[in-house]
Amino acid sequence: MALTDEGAVNGSGGDGGSGEVDVLASASLLAGFGESAETRALLAGLPDVHADGVARESAVERFVVIMGRYQEQPHLLDPHLEWMTNMLLELIRNEKSPPLLVHLGFKFLYIISKVRGYKIFMQLLPHEVCDLQPVLDLLLRQDPKDTETWETRYMLLLWLAMTCLIPFDLSRLDGHLNSDPRLNREPVMDRVLAVAKSYLQVSDKSRDAASVLVSKFVTRPDVKQKRLGDFLDWTLTTVSEASDLTMAGTVTLDGALRALAQLFKHGKREDFLQYAPTVLQCLDQKKLAESNQAMLRKLGVKVLQRLGLTFLKPRLASWRYQRGSRSLAVNLGQSASAEQAEGTKPELECTGPEEDYDIAEEVENVIEQLLVGLKDKETVVRWSAAKGIGRVTGRLPKELADDVVGSVLDCFSFQETDNAWHGGCLALAELGRRGLLLPSRLPEVVPLVLKALTYDERRGACSLGSNVRDAACYVCWAFARAYEPTELQPYVSQIASALVITAIFDRNITCRKAASAAFQENVGRQATFPHGIDIVTAADYFAVGNLNNCYLTISVYIAGFEEYTRPLIDHLVTRKINHWDGAIRELATKALHNLTPCAPDYMANTVLPQLLAVATGLDLHGRHGAILACAEVTHALYELGRQSNRPVTEFLSADTVQALRGIHQKLSDRKQYRGLGGELMKPAVCVLIQKLSCSKMPFRGDPVISDWQSLLDESLSAKQNIQEVAVTALTALCQEYYQVEPGQANTDIQERLVGRYVDALRSAEVQSRSGAALALGALPPFMIHHKLQQILAGLQEACKLEGFTEARRDAATALARVCVTVGAKSQGSADCVVCEANVAGVYDALLDCMADYTTDSRGDVGAWVRAAAMTGLQDVTLQVAGSAPELLSPDTCRRVMSCLAQQAAEKIDRYRAHAGAVFLRLLHSTEPAVPHVPHREELLSIFPPEGAESLNWMAASGAFPRVAQLLRLPLYRYHTLLGLAVSVGGLTESTVRFSSQSLFDYLKTIQQDTGALLQFGDTLLQVFRDNLRNDRVSVPLLKMLDQMLSNGCFDIFTHQESHPFCVELLTLCKEEIRKSKDIHKLRSCIAVYCGLIQFQGPVRTTILVQLMILLCHPFPVIRKATASQVYEMLLTYDDVVDVAVLDDVMSVLSDTNWESDLATVRSHRNQLCDWLGVPRPTLLTKSPAQQTP
Repeated sequence: MALTDEGAVNGSGGDGGSGEVDVLASASLLAGFGESAETRALLAGLPDVHADGVARESAVERFVVIMGRYQEQPHLLDPHLEWMTNMLLELIRNEKSPPLLVHLGFKFLYIISKVRGYKIFMQLLPHEVCDLQPVLDLLLRQDPKDTETWETRYMLLLWLAMTCLIPFDLSRLDGHLNSDPRLNREPVMDRVLAVAKSYLQVSDKSRDAASVLVSKFVTRPDVKQKRLGDFLDWTLTTVSEASDLTMAGTVTLDGALRALAQLFKHGKREDFLQYAPTVLQCLDQKKLAESNQAMLRKLGVKVLQRLGLTFLKPRLASWRYQRGSRSLAVNLGQSASAEQAEGTKPELECTGPEEDYDIAEEVENVIEQLLVGLKDKETVVRWSAAKGIGRVTGRLPKELADDVVGSVLDCFSFQETDNAWHGGCLALAELGRRGLLLPSRLPEVVPLVLKALTYDERRGACSLGSNVRDAACYVCWAFARAYEPTELQPYVSQIASALVITAIFDRNITCRKAASAAFQENVGRQATFPHGIDIVTAADYFAVGNLNNCYLTISVYIAGFEEYTRPLIDHLVTRKINHWDGAIRELATKALHNLTPCAPDYMANTVLPQLLAVATGLDLHGRHGAILACAEVTHALYELGRQSNRPVTEFLSADTVQALRGIHQKLSDRKQYRGLGGELMKPAVCVLIQKLSCSKMPFRGDPVISDWQSLLDESLSAKQNIQEVAVTALTALCQEYYQVEPGQANTDIQERLVGRYVDALRSAEVQSRSGAALALGALPPFMIHHKLQQILAGLQEACKLEGFTEARRDAATALARVCVTVGAKSQGSADCVVCEANVAGVYDALLDCMADYTTDSRGDVGAWVRAAAMTGLQDVTLQVAGSAPELLSPDTCRRVMSCLAQQAAEKIDRYRAHAGAVFLRLLHSTEPAVPHVPHREELLSIFPPEGAESLNWMAASGAFPRVAQLLRLPLYRYHTLLGLAVSVGGLTESTVRFSSQSLFDYLKTIQQDTGALLQFGDTLLQVFRDNLRNDRVSVPLLKMLDQMLSNGCFDIFTHQESHPFCVELLTLCKEEIRKSKDIHKLRSCIAVYCGLIQFQGPVRTTILVQLMILLCHPFPVIRKATASQVYEMLLTYDDVVDVAVLDDVMSVLSDTNWESDLATVRSHRNQLCDWLGVPRPTLLTKSPAQQTP
């Protein structure tokens, strides 16, 4: 609100003319207050809901939501404010309204005032004479310490401030105070002042309203005459005595300073001039600028600027710059004529020749402190100081004002901090938009603003300066509105280029958007920016939000305009390739690649020599960025020359070629590949090697190739990000320099490289193994020719080694890449292509990787290997199916599809989605079609091709209902059930819910089909049998069995005496928990035992014996859990225990402390055995004798 009102006062609100208002209105998201009827009903229903806490809170929240929609367009509420206010005041004024309803009414009033702004809203409050006394009395009845009703006190203070505007002497409201000496009544004036003083010292928002009350009340003619001096004395005393080191002192200081700021803002100069020196002296002594409280420093600056305005006569400086028409329509050529625009110039206040008058000495003190405030560490203080500089300067003579401008420009020194630069930019913008920065100062100001647009100071791991660049954009925006186009014409190209550079190359998104907005403002206001409309369209406020889009796309479009080409390139070369952020450096080099076609000669003859000088310099970041830039620019020149069949050497001088060749050697001689710097240098030079190789540089047979190869080999043993770059470079190097003839490798180099990498697959270091595997996978076909068996054998062995997860992942990836690279041929040579002799080994290795469930401190790291194997299976299968489908046997296809089905049923969303995508890719592939897919027709009915894209495998709700249908297909049942067991018995709530629901939905379809259920049960037992003591499967499988038994999935088996399914399952459970100390497993097994009790026959006795054994388990927590589960079991199945002893059994189970010592517990357990009719368990000891446990 403050900014809005201030803009209106200073004339900035009407700059745009009516045309801008229309544009803004048409762009508004909301056209009016659409919730009028709902709001009316909501307010009318307050008496009914105020007593119900839930309903009251719901009403408040709904009203907040409604009002919140208009936070950015509060003017839409204006036609409705009056009736809303009247409805709420009617509730408040009603004597029958309970206090809770009154407070609720004030809370709603506060919500409205917060959205619309208190300055507008308080004008709607009643301010008749009859309102003063009731409002004052109601305010006096409030408890200032009640934290729940502060909105009531806030609104009452604002209401009281409005009622104080009545044009009658307040003494008339006192009546005959002295007529009855027994009545000791205070005058209204003193009561209001006492209330204001008390609320200036509270810690809630009422303090703000109290300062507004002071500004309205103390400036009344009658109060001013009697109480102004006393009130200022009280305020200054409070300021002097309060300490900002305590919370209470800070609150008190805050209230007093707010009151002073409001008084000097709204009071008449002649009334306050006599007090201004005293107030200034008090503030000087208090030294608020040294306070640790930012709000106190801000308020101190606000009071200072008001004091400065009080010392100076209110006048409109005759020397200020006056622009005239600021209509966008005129500048864009959309108006009827320039003559009409001349007629729309606003009438300015006519001022005579500048009067000479003495400037108070205190003004210099005020300006000095405001200039110090420009360098404050908090933005709010700097912003307030900048506005103060603008306001005070507007009342100074031209010479003194020019001195102030000079002092502001002193902030732009490189000895100053970023705070000073930011404050200086804000001050320049304020001075400019007020017409106080004369055109004669522009030659000094514009270069400083251009420097501020690129201000970036490194501090540790981050940088400072984004706020400076943002403020510099604000300066450019303000200048566009402040000056005639002819004044800024000499600087247009500089400002336009700087704003475009900031809009597309700044690291900070707010700065890019601010620069885009400033550029757009200049295009509209100045109409002199080259290609302004085209650039605004391409680099608008929203387009610059994506950094990659800015660097790689928008920059190319803008560089197509000659005026911006070189500035963009120069900025990238001088400011971005040495940027502290590695991501920016890399983007800058890619941008240079894209910009090279716009100025190839400039790039080759000017930019490359500059980059080469930096590439071997001392600055680490500069070296990194320059080497990458050299690589990208050289490759861009090659691509440009290829279009006209020209070699890249035609663009580059011989010195440049030699300098590119010598970069690696210089870095190596200086040992700059070592340490932390080496982690940047190695990948950068690898990229250089790749790009120079792709650019066909004339280095064939040169010794530098062997040096490059040595660096690549060293990089293959480094971190993963370096390995990836080195592998890409290796491929390019082989393609260009290791071919004797097209398709024929240099046999010596081939023998040496392949042998080295295959040997490295057996290295003791995981990074060396990974690098070697990736290198083998990246070799071009001619390098693999006649070495395929050796490579495949090494990679297949690497896939099996335990303890090297990353190496197995990369070996699986490389194995598939090698197969895809060489292709498949049924009767081909096993040393050249994938054929009948080696295809089985490839599939065995990849399928073995699908069973990798290694875990360590990082979690399920085996998932990396499984994902790589899935991708590899897809690539190899499609390759073989397209070239030699006869190599794919039915058994191989069955194993592949079954393993993928298992992965598609497991619990990790990411890998389930990957498996599902591969599964459908193989199923739906038609060119080539994968042969021998088991149950293809049934699969296509479950996963139709037209619905493949809409199936969200990441969402459990979408994946499991489809996957569970695979249980109908015999060849998929085992693996699907194996995957579902892990999901149903997992921990993630959504996965468990949807997987179990899908499983139970399938079981319902076969619940009455004894044969199908027997097959399902046999498969389930087989899964259990194959994964005994494998906790990854067995524990969730036990949880799944518990759910299945609880849901009656095997009811059809329970009527048969000792059903084989139950007997086998009981045997497996006993074996699973034998000697186990896993509490989770034991708990799950107890639940399964209790579920199996529903089966009839002798097996029930065996189950009860197992439960009795667990009642005396060494772990107290297991004994307690068993007793609890058995208790619930007996409640569920009433035929387990004889009715005669049921109550006794239940009492023992519930009343016994099963966590006490074993001797006590054992006696109770044995009693239970007797009642249940089962033999007492005996404990086998090392001696031949047996004893009761």
